[in-house]
Amino acid sequence: MRVYISVDMEGVAGVVHEDQTDPIDPRHAGEYNRFRRLMTSEANAAVEGALAAGATRVLLNDSHWQMRNLLAEDLHPEAELLSGGPKLRSMVEGVGLGFDAAMFIGYHAMAGTAQAVIDHTYAGVVHQVRLNGRPAGELAINAALAGTHGVPVALVSGDQALAAEARELLGEGVETVIVKHAVGRFAARSVSPGESCRRIRDGAAAALRRTHRPLALDSPVRLEVEFALSNMADMAELVPGSVRTGGRTVEYVHQDYGEVFRAWRALYNLAGVA
Repeated sequence: MRVYISVDMEGVAGVVHEDQTDPIDPRHAGEYNRFRRLMTSEANAAVEGALAAGATRVLLNDSHWQMRNLLAEDLHPEAELLSGGPKLRSMVEGVGLGFDAAMFIGYHAMAGTAQAVIDHTYAGVVHQVRLNGRPAGELAINAALAGTHGVPVALVSGDQALAAEARELLGEGVETVIVKHAVGRFAARSVSPGESCRRIRDGAAAALRRTHRPLALDSPVRLEVEFALSNMADMAELVPGSVRTGGRTVEYVHQDYGEVFRAWRALYNLAGVA
């Protein structure tokens, strides 16, 4: 069994504020370096669970911010690390290399979710994303790309809002590991790092012993991105094939979700320079 693991940071136990996840601002270096160690520990716990379930190959894709967060020297020796950027497929780069299952560790709820720690969808310029008319966050966007390669998402970890989002999207069969309960966007009641790792390790082993179905979207796939400001949409509609459908909204439709995902990456990155 070959297992793919995408690792974000906002959903890690103990993380409650963007300052703790910011690798850029030197004022936050102390907090960031503490929490990247916890991110690495949760990634290792997922690897250990995968190996316990019989995995023969495990790839960890560093999926937070500049994607250079996981501490290579502390990684489980049986895991491969994919880090750095930009990556064409971003948080799910490498998922098409032949995997049987995926796990999303340290993920968070979509932008606009109440009672969710650091809710957002890829970038702060994004107000809401819809896939075929249904609100979507990083979980749905990434799971759908994994699905085009026949890779199901077996487990997600993060807060209780992410868990609810995962069950609604993927069904009750998906393993959801809750490591904290949000009480606001920047506050949560969290388990200890040791307990979060235990839950992830046990959850991963249990999830990978079951069968799961890849997420498949009806074709053609319609992506709608509503940005925070209209000038962001001004930039995003420069993407060939996109259509401006509102003051802040740009739409892109294609038969192939892989092309939709590429357009998505271009849309929000262009919007970010507005």
